[in-house]
Amino acid sequence: MNRSEPARTTVGIVGGGPAGLLLARLLHRAGVDCVVLESRDRGYVEQRQRAGILEQATVDALRASGAGDRLDRKGLVHDGIELRWDRRGHRIDFPSLTGGRRVWVYAQTEVVKDLIALQLHDGPPLLFGATAESVSGADTDRPVIHYVHEGRRRSLACDWVVGCDGFHGVVRRAVPGSELRTFERTYPYSWLGVLADVPPSCDELIYAHSPRGFALHSMRSTTVSRLYLQVPNGTEPSSWSDTRIWEELEARFAVDGDWRLERGPITQKAVLPMRSFVTEPMRWGRVLLAGDAAHIVPPTGAKGLNLAAADVIVLARALAALHDTGSTALLDAYSDTCLRRVWRAEHFSWFMTTTLHADPGQDGFTTRLQLSQLDRIAASPHAAAELAENYTGLPLVPPS
Repeated sequence: MNRSEPARTTVGIVGGGPAGLLLARLLHRAGVDCVVLESRDRGYVEQRQRAGILEQATVDALRASGAGDRLDRKGLVHDGIELRWDRRGHRIDFPSLTGGRRVWVYAQTEVVKDLIALQLHDGPPLLFGATAESVSGADTDRPVIHYVHEGRRRSLACDWVVGCDGFHGVVRRAVPGSELRTFERTYPYSWLGVLADVPPSCDELIYAHSPRGFALHSMRSTTVSRLYLQVPNGTEPSSWSDTRIWEELEARFAVDGDWRLERGPITQKAVLPMRSFVTEPMRWGRVLLAGDAAHIVPPTGAKGLNLAAADVIVLARALAALHDTGSTALLDAYSDTCLRRVWRAEHFSWFMTTTLHADPGQDGFTTRLQLSQLDRIAASPHAAAELAENYTGLPLVPPS
């Protein structure tokens, strides 16, 4: 940052991931001053591997923030996904079922790089290595973020504090526990995710239901594949050799016909736990929560990054309205507005997860129900449209 460190701002944003950075850009465009505090260094933030599917509304917001140029050049537009089960595949065509909506494949790391570059070029202050320790005065008109930066303890007085600092962040802890309700579900399996230096074996994502467990074929680019296998909780990535990974992927993606899974060098392995989590409300006093600080979804529905983006789009509009008109109406409605969409996304993510994964010890009755549901999606335009509408993204402000 090439300016003196501020002691006061209108909006203090804790967390320099995609949600915090997108909020800062939207506020900057609206003339609302803000400061972003990020505990990690720039290199770490720009290399965090996360989601790579962007809904139409997320893409529109990135373009509106000025961060759409590289996305438009390098992002991969996808008009559907393929479901596989019983050695057959069925494609869900998004535009024909949703009135033209689609999704983009563009890695979160690239979104973050784009937003950071803009922020450092002409945006409000962005402090890396600034570790927020607490927030005081959440129920007053001047909350304060207490943080450590460059070895010194500092304070940032704000009109509003926004927690974009994830599930383990400090901002949610500023809300008394008696004021929060928490809803949570854990799943009895995880994902083993791998990056491979090999062109994707498909043009669009493949979601595979298999007696051996779930598998997903995605991509990061035209030369890098991203693949996932359902594995037991507690699995160590090192326990899976590259050969075993490719053989298991091939078995789970098996389909009648001439499709073939291309193999290549695996450059990264990681295990992702599966959980659902929602905290209510998303606002208390002058503290507002967004993204993983308020909710987590299993990755099966590709909702995590998009839910976070939706939160900050709604929040940016509310803060801009306050700045322009003095009205707090949109801010007062922020939590309810977001939670209606959050719960729909939670349901969709749960539906995709439980339909496509095999529980340990799952009985034949449950498996037949899953196959029946997949058959229904293939046979019914209405069922396919329900999946497509949820996957491409519901309205930012759902009907009451």
